[in-house]
Amino acid sequence: MSITSTAPDADGIVVITIDAAPVNALGAEIRTALARALDVADADTTCRAIVLTGANGLFSAGADVKEFNTPRMVQEPTLRSLIAQLEQLTTPVIAAIEGTCLGGGLELALGCHYRVVHARASLGLPEVLLGLLPGAGGTQRLPRAIGVEPATDMILAGRTKSGAELHALAGQRLITALVPEGDDLLQSARLLARAVHAHRPLPRVRDWPATHAFPDAWFGFVRQQATARSARLPAAGACVTALDAAVRLPFDEALAVERAQFLQLMHGPESKALRHAFFAERAARRVAGVHANTEVRAITRVGVVGAGTMGTGIAMACLAAELPVILVERDEAALTRGLSTVRNALDPLVQRGKLSAATAKTRLDRLRGETDVQTLADVDLVIEAVFEDMTVKRSVFAELDAVVRPGAILATNTSTLDIDQIASATSRPADVVGLHFFSPAQVMKLLEVVRGTATAPDVLATAMAFARTLRKTAVIARNSDGFIGNRMFQQYTRQATFLLDAGCTPQQVDGAMERFGMAMGPFRVLDLAGNDIGWAVRKRRAVEHPDLVYSQAGDRLCEAGRFGQKVGAGWYDYLPGRRDPQPSATVQGLLASHRAAIARAPQSFTNDEIVERLVLALVNEGAALLDEGIAARASDIDVVYLLGYGFPSWRGGPMHYAEQIGLASIVRALRRLAAGPGPDPQSWLPSPLLARLAAFHGAFADLEHADG
Repeated sequence: MSITSTAPDADGIVVITIDAAPVNALGAEIRTALARALDVADADTTCRAIVLTGANGLFSAGADVKEFNTPRMVQEPTLRSLIAQLEQLTTPVIAAIEGTCLGGGLELALGCHYRVVHARASLGLPEVLLGLLPGAGGTQRLPRAIGVEPATDMILAGRTKSGAELHALAGQRLITALVPEGDDLLQSARLLARAVHAHRPLPRVRDWPATHAFPDAWFGFVRQQATARSARLPAAGACVTALDAAVRLPFDEALAVERAQFLQLMHGPESKALRHAFFAERAARRVAGVHANTEVRAITRVGVVGAGTMGTGIAMACLAAELPVILVERDEAALTRGLSTVRNALDPLVQRGKLSAATAKTRLDRLRGETDVQTLADVDLVIEAVFEDMTVKRSVFAELDAVVRPGAILATNTSTLDIDQIASATSRPADVVGLHFFSPAQVMKLLEVVRGTATAPDVLATAMAFARTLRKTAVIARNSDGFIGNRMFQQYTRQATFLLDAGCTPQQVDGAMERFGMAMGPFRVLDLAGNDIGWAVRKRRAVEHPDLVYSQAGDRLCEAGRFGQKVGAGWYDYLPGRRDPQPSATVQGLLASHRAAIARAPQSFTNDEIVERLVLALVNEGAALLDEGIAARASDIDVVYLLGYGFPSWRGGPMHYAEQIGLASIVRALRRLAAGPGPDPQSWLPSPLLARLAAFHGAFADLEHADG
């Protein structure tokens, strides 16, 4: 981690390079070294121009997020004072930008006098995605450099644009020179330096006007849009306030508005939660027992067994990652339907301009449908996505074991079943891993990677790399019924259906959880996934765990054939061709007769009581998973629920949310419920881990399992 600086060349040009792998973050040490290098170059009478660039193929990804809310964040020089220093230099500074130039990196570049930008460089101010706004002048300088409306669009959406896209904006002054594909960035920066070194006064973005013909109308409109899109996230409104100030106030006064908004957001719970999620996704990449230099197996050809909803979704995810796919389905008619599903999913993307016709054709050309498993002999990875039945899956894996080449990875998409039992049907359990995709697999970002007892380290490393190829976030789980996500979801929905027994309606429970921030309430999720899937799991668990107490309401629903959206009837009614749920008189009658059968008098629950019960169920089961080592870290659980189950991002995940409430408060609430009436008071007993942490003022962050 360093700043390197060359001596002035024959033209008097000094090149200063930010070299802080992997992303050239502008932490305290880098800021200090950069400030010193700039001062030295500016004081050198033989230096006529400075080129500021970044190593590692990028300029800078911005501030070091790990320093937020720490003394190092305000250690001088801060990023704001470093940019002020840049603007006050007597020597022109040319930013040479390639690769990533985001957040504080772009703010730093905006403090330079000129900017030479590679056409494919990616520039943006994505701070809103962390519940913040650009805190070092970004809301003030970007509108001056590219115009108020384009800057507002980029900042409010956290959107990045390429150098070529920004250069094409009418009236932009952000990019002094665009470097085409194949041209040398530093050479272009040196050419510009030679051309402008004598120009005075030096141009400063802060001195340019930020104007809009109709500021009241514009900012009224964008504030309304920001409020509608981000009702629970104050960062969007704060961005509008700072951008409005850029137009209406002198630069330094507007900069003070930006700073005040930034500090308020920084200390708010929403930004803390979003930053927790940011670090949680990165922590999930670490797999205990798998070294960073573990050699991964090449995945160049993928086989998918099963052409149903999950199989076709997995195939589409692989095709989008430019991987050839063989889709195998025994039944010719089912295969034809699966191939049609893939084609029909691509057509709307082409029609909406999301995908070119040529790209869609290329993807389809990579897809091959077969009815014979023998065609998978030479693939590198097979993903099984057949019916959720152990006997069926073991049969498939035994056949794959006999057909697929040695060294290939055999993966199962099971959402609940025992990976070790599946692996035992093969002669190579070390090559077997769980790849639990979430539906729709071509859209959902989460991938649960389930390690069996025998799964080899390089298979795990390859699975994690495969997730990155698919642009998904992978979380490792150890083998357990339901793994991380569905094991917790089972407790969540179990308590939700107990609430139906007690007098709630599906829409009341869903409404409470959606107001809390869940993307969908539990009964809408069950209807979307298919109630028959949960019914089959309950039947299996009833045999394996005969003492398990659960509501029979879901069974009565399925016995009536109400399997969810796919049949137009579940916990809700669905009109033909529509997915929006309608309250069902049939379900109301079914629940009334069910309550009568179990002699349960209806109770009333507030929304807060509903939320408390369902969130506590998640947290308590999550703590049990940690205690058992099924999840390596609490933040992994948060990633699973944020990306796979629609937990509100601005709450940071169930485990983070619990810590913000206080683990002692969580334990007290659980004990209160355990002491009260209900069909299964024992389910509310705090997990031993929660009880220990609450008693000794511990935290989930202290619990990462060495064996992961």
